[in-house]
Amino acid sequence: MENYDTVTEAVNGLKAKGYTMDFNIEFDKIICKQNNYCLNPNEFEITEVYRFEGDTDPGDEEVVYAVESKDGKMKGVFTGAYGMYADSISNEMIQKLSMHR
Repeated sequence: MENYDTVTEAVNGLKAKGYTMDFNIEFDKIICKQNNYCLNPNEFEITEVYRFEGDTDPGDEEVVYAVESKDGKMKGVFTGAYGMYADSISNEMIQKLSMHR
């Protein structure tokens, strides 16, 4: 696994490795805006995780996830804040993400 200094470096590095889709996390799924495809927690695996901590601003705390659909057809990236700035998500999604933090 690579070491990245910034979120941008991590996202660009993962895209260079073939994680080309951009996902957004919703309450109980991740959604690819490029093709409107949704993946539920049981339909994808997290293959890499990079956590960044803001030195002075807690709002800079972010996690970059590399994900792949279980059928192998989609590989992409999503980012999310953690701590007090984290998005509201389902318990199933919390469990999926917590396994990799």
